[in-house]
Amino acid sequence: MSIVKILQKSTIESLSALYNQSFTDTDFQINQTKPEFEGDYTVVMFSLVKSLKLSPDAIGNQLGEHLTKNYPQFFTAYNIIKGFLNLTVADAYWQDLLQKNYNDICYGKKALNGKKVMVEYASPNTNKPLHLGHLRNIFLGWSVAEILKANGYEVVKSCIVNDRGIHICKSMIAWQMFGNGATPESTGVKGDHLVGEYYVKFNDVYKQQVEELISEGDDKATAEKEAPIMKATQQMLLDWEDGKPEVMELWKTMNGWVYAGFDVTYNSIGADFDKTYYESNTYLLGKDIVQQGMDKKVFYQKPDSSIWIDLTADGLDEKIVQRSDGTSVYITQDIGLALQKYEQYKIDQSIYVIGNEQNYHMKVLQLICQKLGMPNADNIYHLSYGMVELTSGKMKSREGTVVDADDIVEEMITTSQQHTEELGKVKDFTAEELTALYNTIGLGAMKFYLLRVDPKKTMVFNPAESIDFHGFTGPFVQYTYARIKSILRKQAEVMTTDNGQQTMDNDLLKAEKEVIVVAEQYGTIIEQAAQEHNPSVIANYVFNLAKTFNSFYSELSVANAETEVKKQLRLKISLLTANILKSGMQLLGIKVPERM
Repeated sequence: MSIVKILQKSTIESLSALYNQSFTDTDFQINQTKPEFEGDYTVVMFSLVKSLKLSPDAIGNQLGEHLTKNYPQFFTAYNIIKGFLNLTVADAYWQDLLQKNYNDICYGKKALNGKKVMVEYASPNTNKPLHLGHLRNIFLGWSVAEILKANGYEVVKSCIVNDRGIHICKSMIAWQMFGNGATPESTGVKGDHLVGEYYVKFNDVYKQQVEELISEGDDKATAEKEAPIMKATQQMLLDWEDGKPEVMELWKTMNGWVYAGFDVTYNSIGADFDKTYYESNTYLLGKDIVQQGMDKKVFYQKPDSSIWIDLTADGLDEKIVQRSDGTSVYITQDIGLALQKYEQYKIDQSIYVIGNEQNYHMKVLQLICQKLGMPNADNIYHLSYGMVELTSGKMKSREGTVVDADDIVEEMITTSQQHTEELGKVKDFTAEELTALYNTIGLGAMKFYLLRVDPKKTMVFNPAESIDFHGFTGPFVQYTYARIKSILRKQAEVMTTDNGQQTMDNDLLKAEKEVIVVAEQYGTIIEQAAQEHNPSVIANYVFNLAKTFNSFYSELSVANAETEVKKQLRLKISLLTANILKSGMQLLGIKVPERM
């Protein structure tokens, strides 16, 4: 049990004993004591004033006296500052925590809780390579999945690949018209990049044809509809839906190129999935559900035979669920896939990592599932996140101005090499070790920078700022970890690994205690990150822990500690910190180097 939970429980018991009433943890607040005041944790009691008819100072004095008298193993002193009760936690508590956990690589993580969650992320289209926006999505989804695992959930990482539709046919028709048989092998171009080039080519040609038709007298709407390349693409889509052999063969071939390219990218950034769904297999799902919805009178049919749902009473509007020709729309297949996910995995929660431009769509999806009485409908959760932009502005796929994921990864690795070489501390590394280090730092910088921001916020990615070894960055945390490992290697022969009391020191110095206090919070931080589906909670925490350790290390010597007891104490503080930094960074998908 964390010290905050111990304090909550002790405060409730003390208040009940003092005032003969029932209390809950919502009746007061607990915060970490501000640095300028004496104490570790503060109880805020202003909400108790009205019911107890006492001043905050009076309540604080009575409560502080009761806590220190009845729970001396936890609380040794208190003071009142303007109605705030500041409590000092016993050094023995921090010492005991350190002794029990300094070498626990699973510290803070929870046992299995019997619940299963699916996290869906990535959701790429097979007409172009992954781009910077995908990276935020992938890093976010992967990290949330790992954070949930650390909290005891069984997690299924899933991906839905958008491998059909008019946008896919655009790349196909452009390759057919202008590719001259080009393949990834013949061009030396990665498969997803090659297909993406033809998506851009389609839009260039389409724009030119539209302009030509307008110059010949057509209005814009007619020109866009009658452009030859668009008409050919629409025919290709019809041929695909009819299963025309040569179209299906081309579709399979070009998608194969893209999948191979995606796999290279996923492998390079450390992304993985337990289950991949393909839209070409799921787009017919939901048709039976539409009929069930008609039978339940959840849906209604318009005169043109299209089927709709009226959500105006829910603050939304009317939404089509099946076209007049009987074909499904996106929401229809999403309903079907939501049910398939539940039937396959019996998940307790289904998390969709999707950008905030789809907020409306996800509200509609959940509402329809709820009105249909589908199992698990209440547990659909949209992890809505803001877009990521570069300092140069927004990106547009069809204009070829998107920053490809592979390019930004390569840039980050190159930048990490330049920064590392400037520091000049890796002259004894082999070429293989250097390559691994540059990858670790470059990818770590990018992941940390994209995950340190609350998912709900739109953000600007600045590659140069992300790799600063002294800022709020991944490399700063990585460097701190490597620094600690260097300390531990040098002191490996003298460090004891007892579980007894040899390193107990009843006089913890302020800097020593500060590190242990922050380290103790790790389990609570993991819980908070899971409850909020927010990896930035972890990123902020590991940065704070690294910063606190560096302050401790700049003030106090480990190798030349005043006594052997102090040396062992500080070595164990160092090991506990290293283990937590490594664990926290792993939850963000970031490796930490043993030296750098």
